[in-house]
Amino acid sequence: MIIVLQLILFCALFTLMVKIGVGSSALNGLYFYPEPVQEKVYELGLTDRKTVARKRKRFMIAFFAVMAAALVLIIRVWNGIQSFWPAYLQALIFLEVMNWYDGIVIDRLWVGHSRFWVIPGTEEIPFVQTWPQVLKKRGILTLIWIAGAAVIAGIVSLL
Repeated sequence: MIIVLQLILFCALFTLMVKIGVGSSALNGLYFYPEPVQEKVYELGLTDRKTVARKRKRFMIAFFAVMAAALVLIIRVWNGIQSFWPAYLQALIFLEVMNWYDGIVIDRLWVGHSRFWVIPGTEEIPFVQTWPQVLKKRGILTLIWIAGAAVIAGIVSLL
């Protein structure tokens, strides 16, 4: 089924965007970490709040622009959908899969099992979300993406 291939490619793009965002150092993605890790990094002098805020803003703008554009292209161009409700359903599926992919594959598997994400000097501070934290965050984002899908569907139907 073509939608499964599209979902795999969409999640691969998500992963690529994160990898590009952090580059060769987890410090470049410090804004992804819990506050205790961030505070320890500032205390160690590895970076500062202003730099992290700038990197976060730059990444988030690029990330949301690329992911939204990719989703609109998949739905409108690749799938040929023009009307709101079919676009809404597809957008919702993609955004929810992305949401849970982020929590399970990115947060729990990649971050949780890769030495890349361990910032020297912060090893003793937990930074990987627990399963209850993942479930809570992803549950909240599931509700948020209900509205996000409407935005994407609106763009698709206007094109």
